Amino acid sequence: MQHLVVFLILFPLISALFLLLPPCGKNVAIRRISACCLSLITLAISLIVLCQVIAQGPISYAIGNWQAPFGIVLLADQLAVILTSLTAFLTCCCVLYSCAGDDNKGNFFHPLVQFLMMGVNGAFLTGDIFNLFVFFEVLLIASYALLMHAGDKQNTRAALHYVVINLIGSAIFLIALGTLYGVVGSLNMVDMANKISQLTGDDVYIAKIGGSLLLIVFALKAALLPLHLWLPNTYSTAMPVIAALFAIMTKVGIYSLLRVYNLLFAENSGQLAAMGQNVIWIAALATIVVGAIGVLASQNMRKLVSNLVLVSVGTLAALVSLQQVNATAAAIYYLVHSTLVCAALFLLVDLIARQRGKVADRITTGRAINQPFILGFGFFIAALSVIGMPPLSGFVGKIWILKTTYEHQAYQSFWPVYLTASLILLIAITRAGSIVFWQNKNSPTDKADVNNAKAVHPAQLVATYALVLASPLMVIFAKPLTKFCQDAAMQLHNIQLLTQTVGGLS
Repeated sequence: MQHLVVFLILFPLISALFLLLPPCGKNVAIRRISACCLSLITLAISLIVLCQVIAQGPISYAIGNWQAPFGIVLLADQLAVILTSLTAFLTCCCVLYSCAGDDNKGNFFHPLVQFLMMGVNGAFLTGDIFNLFVFFEVLLIASYALLMHAGDKQNTRAALHYVVINLIGSAIFLIALGTLYGVVGSLNMVDMANKISQLTGDDVYIAKIGGSLLLIVFALKAALLPLHLWLPNTYSTAMPVIAALFAIMTKVGIYSLLRVYNLLFAENSGQLAAMGQNVIWIAALATIVVGAIGVLASQNMRKLVSNLVLVSVGTLAALVSLQQVNATAAAIYYLVHSTLVCAALFLLVDLIARQRGKVADRITTGRAINQPFILGFGFFIAALSVIGMPPLSGFVGKIWILKTTYEHQAYQSFWPVYLTASLILLIAITRAGSIVFWQNKNSPTDKADVNNAKAVHPAQLVATYALVLASPLMVIFAKPLTKFCQDAAMQLHNIQLLTQTVGGLS
């Protein structure tokens, strides 16, 4: 059963190759059925590993039986497996949604989605920082191709910016790795954490340079201010189903900050303890402010949802900078909630835009929607959740975040920013929802078009509501979920436990 850990990376790779070959490569129906089944199998594997980790504690898997720190080691603790399960569930929903026709607007959609899942799972599971870089590249290459799926001129321009920015980020990542390896002599994260705490003299300054470069890279991947400008255009011009899938991409950057900075630069890291904490805190607050202003200023709903992703990134980064167990636990809960609800909103906006004719997703008076109850109810639930209104998961997350920041004396600066941003989100989303669903001016021609508008495909409806209903489910099961998040956070901060799990370290 221990080998299932590596299957979370290998199985998406095998699935991608399988989907490229006949009969999947030639027959659309077989390709769609196969893609759905293979994604479900990956989700099942992830849930089995999750149960295994809950029962037995963190799992270390040495590739080829080469032990750490020289071999490649996968580390499946609760945090990593929560995120692989989240990725697999999100992928299942997006693959099902795309089967209504989006997957056929370009080449190799399903194989690329599987390659993307392989890269994201690998980034969450790897125990060494070099393979974190490798899996970053895998997921980025897949994302470059997905961004171009059914692309037009505007889409191509945004994709080009995304590619150039990430290539620069990759170059900085390599320099950071070389710098840290030169000082520490290891790239296994647990081993590096133990050795960094013993650094003295000039080595401390060199390690600080390496750590600062890593901070730039992770801030870029997570879209933290001032490295956030690529996100709104990229996400709002991508196909909505791909933007929904990319809701997990910024979380890879947040996960890297969470993992690396709570291991390598934690409070027991000697002279490098809490390195970058203040920088992340300030950048996080600024990102919340800019994201909220972006939401208020958005002229279309896809841009609005893209800016909501920015607000969630800022909130998560603020919690990461506290480097405390309670803050990490709240961050894990909020990360799952925000990923699911933002993905649901991307899909809902797409369905709404398809029924509004030429106006599409622009926030202006236009043609009525053919299925206002089905789409309006989903939008209402997702909007309440993303704003943080009771009784949905956003409210639970918000209360937990406020309580955590109050306990750590960070509320003086955080509460005004966060609560003001929440008020702005409430105003902006209420305005957008009321214009789209209520302020309609139908001419006789429009009324005929409304009646003839294509109804939502059952696959799209099931996929979208699977994401929407995750929010009330997170409230119904809030007690076990919060306990689970606290356990995951305690494992992340327990370097002794992780050292024993990885084994073979001096």
